[in-house]
Amino acid sequence: MRKLILAAVAGTAFALAGCSEKPAEEATEAATEAAADASDAAADASGAAVDASASASEAAADASEAAKM
Repeated sequence: MRKLILAAVAGTAFALAGCSEKPAEEATEAATEAAADASDAAADASGAAVDASASASEAAADASEAAKM
């Protein structure tokens, strides 16, 4: 999923860079920054998913323990 997001962001950045009057070096830098931002966003989302999974597992364990009583 991350690779798909990175590819989409980089592709969009290069497409938009082709339509502008920026030099190629600036366009490449902008695409690199956009890809880094997308990577950071994906990492944040992944961390949130891990936290949610841990919370769900804890809740399931608590429910299981309560059912035993």
